[in-house]
Amino acid sequence: MKTRDDALALLYQYTKSDSLRKHALAVEQAMKACAQKYAPGEDPARWGICGLLHDFDYEQFPNADQHPYVGSKILEEAGFDADLRHAIMGHAPYTGVPRETLMAKALFACDELCGFLTACALVQPSKSIADVKPASVKKKLKDKAFARSVSRDDIFNGAAELGVDLEEHIAFVRQALLPIAFQIGLGGTA
Repeated sequence: MKTRDDALALLYQYTKSDSLRKHALAVEQAMKACAQKYAPGEDPARWGICGLLHDFDYEQFPNADQHPYVGSKILEEAGFDADLRHAIMGHAPYTGVPRETLMAKALFACDELCGFLTACALVQPSKSIADVKPASVKKKLKDKAFARSVSRDDIFNGAAELGVDLEEHIAFVRQALLPIAFQIGLGGTA
C-alpha cells in the first residue's frame, strides 16, 4: 500500500499553490474523520490519502477533459489502488463515474464543503474556523454571490449521498478541521 509520504510527494510535485495544498490537507483531515465515523473497519490513513490526492493534478490539468483523468493515470502508474482512484474519479460529477463506496461518497461530501468552510472562516473577523457556526454556514449557502465558485449542488448532493443531515455534516467536518486549523490557515489571527 502507498503511504502518506508517497501521496505528499505527488501533491508537492504537481501542486505549487499554497491554497490548493491547504485544501488537500483539509480534505485529507475530513476524510480521516469520515473513515472513523462511517467505516470503522477501514483504514483512516488510506481515506486521508484519497482526500490528499483528489485534486493534486488540478493545477497543471484544470480542464474538465483533463482533471481528474490525467491524475488517475498518474496515480495508477505510481501504484495507487483502483478503489482510491475510482473514488477520486467520482468526486468530479462530470466524469459520470458512480460513487459506489463509502470512501467515494465521503470524498464527494467533503470536497466542496471544505472549500466553503474555508471561505466562511476567512470572512470571520478572527479568520478562525473555530468561530464558524454551522447554522451560519447553511445560511451562507443560500447566498449565491458568496464563494460563488463552490458548487452548492455538490454540497447538498454529497450530504444526501452519504445519508447525513446537511447541518450535522457541516458541524462534523468543521469539528474535524479544528485540530489542523493553523496548518490550513484557519487558526485565526493572534
